Amino acid sequence: MNVSPTTGYLRSPPYQQCLQQPPHKPPPPYTYIIPNRPSQISSLQFQQHSTPLTMSPDGGNESMNQTTLSPYEEAMSALSSLITTRTRAEKSNTGDRFDLLYDYVKILELEEPISKLKVIHVAGTKGKGSTCVFSESILRNCGFSTGLFTSPHLIDVRERFRLNDTEICQDKFLAYFWWCYNTLKEKVTDDIPMPTYFRFLALLAFKIFSAEQVDVAIMEVGLGGRYDATNVVKAPVVCGISSLGYDHMEILGNTLGQIAGEKAGIFKEGIPAFTVPQPEEAMCVLQQNGSKLNVNLQVVSPLDPNLLNGMRLGLGGDHQFVNAGLAVALCSSWLQRTEHLDVLHNITASSLPEPFIKGLATASFQGRAQIVADQYIGAEGSEDLVFYLDGAHSPESMEVCAKWFFQTIQEDERHGKSIDHRASDNSRLSLDMARCFHHSTRKSSTQILLFNCMSVRDPHLLLPRLMKTCATYGVHFQQALFVPNVSVYNKVISKVPQTNKQVNVSWQLTQQRVWENLVKSEKSGHAKSAKINSEGTRDEMAKGVISGANSKVFPTLPLAIKWLRDNVRQNQSTRLQVLVTGSLHLVGDVLRLIRR
Repeated sequence: MNVSPTTGYLRSPPYQQCLQQPPHKPPPPYTYIIPNRPSQISSLQFQQHSTPLTMSPDGGNESMNQTTLSPYEEAMSALSSLITTRTRAEKSNTGDRFDLLYDYVKILELEEPISKLKVIHVAGTKGKGSTCVFSESILRNCGFSTGLFTSPHLIDVRERFRLNDTEICQDKFLAYFWWCYNTLKEKVTDDIPMPTYFRFLALLAFKIFSAEQVDVAIMEVGLGGRYDATNVVKAPVVCGISSLGYDHMEILGNTLGQIAGEKAGIFKEGIPAFTVPQPEEAMCVLQQNGSKLNVNLQVVSPLDPNLLNGMRLGLGGDHQFVNAGLAVALCSSWLQRTEHLDVLHNITASSLPEPFIKGLATASFQGRAQIVADQYIGAEGSEDLVFYLDGAHSPESMEVCAKWFFQTIQEDERHGKSIDHRASDNSRLSLDMARCFHHSTRKSSTQILLFNCMSVRDPHLLLPRLMKTCATYGVHFQQALFVPNVSVYNKVISKVPQTNKQVNVSWQLTQQRVWENLVKSEKSGHAKSAKINSEGTRDEMAKGVISGANSKVFPTLPLAIKWLRDNVRQNQSTRLQVLVTGSLHLVGDVLRLIRR
């Protein structure tokens, strides 16, 4: 194996197509060479320049070598430059010159490649990502090569691009990234500026999936549908609309009808579409938009659990049967329209083909109904601090999240193990871990909420739905911890950054006030006896922790995680069950900190 002693990357034969370094100064330390055939991209060549890119502690470039960026970090820096400072709610964002996307497609010579992709296109408010994941798993288990594009990512941007259920490797990502980035950079003008962050990622997905010649590309809409970057697909094989609700109203509209109209923007003339049961207002708009385009819109019922032959869905929560039913319909239509009828012969109202069942049972999706035991607490107490992570961020999804949390911890207590317990990759825990968990169930359990929502969300809508639904099932949080995200809106990161600067927690204090008022209004009989110290210590106050009667605001997430770990170590008779929700960004930040 020919490995470069300088970079540690595999050397490969020279290829015909060479990418120049990104056109910003100082020049980056590497030139990336992309092959002209997908089969050649397994190994890439990286050539080091004599002047490496350096970055000063405050993020600015310097000529003196203080921090040399790796090739991947350099790509993340270039990607971050595409993040706009405009807010999504600005009125000028309507459509945001959607026609530019077709210019980008022409520049990247993607018109024909995209037209050849056999696409499943899915929009919706809730469950669109899970529907895509189920669909990918089903078709992969049917023997097809798959490309899956979802958003947002939790830890690494490469999660958005999955080839046969594996996120794209760094070598391939870098080659495709710089090819697209530099091709666009060379052609930009005042009239055709560089694409914004999500648009670039969507274009990159089309480039990757077409170059890798996948059998099926499953594309999740980022936001809305009509003006979403994924909607440059002119002729998908089939479209899907998952459950609709109130979200992104600053862009999509204030009524379910308006929101449904934007989602229906992915419908194409004569292309079949499927949806799930919707509120009447939304369903009427979907049907009206479909009829205008001669779309055969079919409503799919939730999947019957009996069709799984005793297996469980790979994604936890009763709501996933709705998404699984939609995925089965989308995959069945895709197989029929791509003339793979041999796979469909076992589908009836009372049975599913074995690959469908296996696909539904083995599907996994980070940050959605995921359970991870803290891997830094120590072997003996590894099950004494368990994180229940779900990126719910709408009022409706708060209710679904609360129900899932209750059902899961109830199973924990009843059976001495978590039936739906997942490791970091959502796979079931080993028997040894289950036995360890059974031993730990002799301890008393305390529920903690770890929460943050984006400033475009309304905690007055989210927190009451979460608390009231939990209370309905008898779940009462002893403490609620509010933290700012580690991730920042204007920079793509792949590591946990060191947080030394003073953090503004005014938004977290707003959320804390909402929570404290909710707790006061809750019946006093529901209060749980204190098992952990809720009063702020001098040390906490010195670190900037702001304590309320039933909650705390931490200036950083690592400090909150440390507080949880310290409580587990100091109260060995108590096991903490921490629900992490409100933001997928928060879920990703927590995963960065608790996984080895």
